[in-house]
Amino acid sequence: MISSAPVVRRLPPAYRPLFAPGPFRRLLPALAVSDLGDGMSAVAVPWLALRLAPPGRPGLFVGAAVAAYVLPGALGALLFGRRLRGLPARRLIRADAWTRALFLGGIPVGWALGLLGPGLLLVLLAGSSLLHAWGASAKYALVAEVIPAERRQAANALLSTSAWVAMIAGPALAGALAVVAAPAWVIGLDAVSFVVLAVGAGRLSAASAPLADAAPDGRDRSEGAEGPVRRGEGLRVLRARPELLGLLVLTWFFNLLYGPVEVALPLFVGQDLAAGPGLLGLYWVAFGVGALLGALGLGVLSRRAVRWVLPGIVAGHGLAMMSFALPGPAALSVTGFAVAGLVYGPYSALVVGRFQELTPAPALTSVLALRASLVLTAGPAGAALGGPLTAALGARATLAGTGVAMVALAVLAVGLPLRSASAASAASAAHSAAHGKSAGPTSGARGGAGG
Repeated sequence: MISSAPVVRRLPPAYRPLFAPGPFRRLLPALAVSDLGDGMSAVAVPWLALRLAPPGRPGLFVGAAVAAYVLPGALGALLFGRRLRGLPARRLIRADAWTRALFLGGIPVGWALGLLGPGLLLVLLAGSSLLHAWGASAKYALVAEVIPAERRQAANALLSTSAWVAMIAGPALAGALAVVAAPAWVIGLDAVSFVVLAVGAGRLSAASAPLADAAPDGRDRSEGAEGPVRRGEGLRVLRARPELLGLLVLTWFFNLLYGPVEVALPLFVGQDLAAGPGLLGLYWVAFGVGALLGALGLGVLSRRAVRWVLPGIVAGHGLAMMSFALPGPAALSVTGFAVAGLVYGPYSALVVGRFQELTPAPALTSVLALRASLVLTAGPAGAALGGPLTAALGARATLAGTGVAMVALAVLAVGLPLRSASAASAASAAHSAAHGKSAGPTSGARGGAGG
């Protein structure tokens, strides 16, 4: 196993402490197994939907199935906030894992009994995702609880690395299993992977107390801007911390601009390049490998560089997407897409790291779930725009155009935090002068809307 001493010694120094005995190391294998299961379902869900689609409507039904596997998580983040926001991270992980296991497990059972039709498939997929925004957020909240602040960036990178490995290995494994099993049984393996996660989370010690880290403004992390954080104040926390609100806006628009890629890329391969699904798979493998390498590199990145790296990622991703505008062999755009993945790999972990640093501890899971619920809407909205854009501009121009738009977004993200930091510094100086104290560094000087 990866936690064995010889393997750990070969890891970069930033990662080695994460494999010391403790709750993070105990849960990491279970998280990796569930990531692999989701990687398999990324292929198995649309594949099964295609087999069950009503006659004459395969495209619409596959889209509905993919949406059902994702979007209800945004609804669940809002509907269950009052009951779930105060629960420990390990219990939220377990609740989400059991929910995923039970609903996804119903798919192979329904298939075996001959009861699985289009309607039941959508209901089971939707039910499986209801708590997923909470579960996905809770694993990063757990990092904030059990990992010291100086090691969280590497821990976030490790979680992202696990997800990217799964997105490379999972679809390949699902394809191999398809030779001997129906897609419903592949989804059943995803359900089993969440049983593994639920059991792993259940074994975490209830005594794993949060670490008492100081917030950037000098207060304990358990305190908000105006004292202890109360229930229902996730939005207030975001309003009180402009950097977090700015990161949320940046991420939403970044995902929105990425949405058309999922629509335009298959058309680009099939129409512009007159190629088959094998080449389309190669594009995604190239992106996944690049993202994996990028996520691994995050662990050795200086935490002070985050403010400038985030808008740089958006711009770099956009520049790489412009490779689709170049005439020539497919190798050019495949390479560009791999670079886009390499640049994008660290993004999510870096953003979550800033939320971990700047959010009061009692509100962290709630704020991360709120963030997830909002960000989940951006990709489908972008995909909806991708259809008419591709019809009007063509697939090649749409892919390259997303790159141009991302560069423009990065330029805006660079300007906004500088103005925000200047305003924060002026306010801090005025406050200090009024109280007869010298102005010191504040959290506003460490990054703004763009990170």
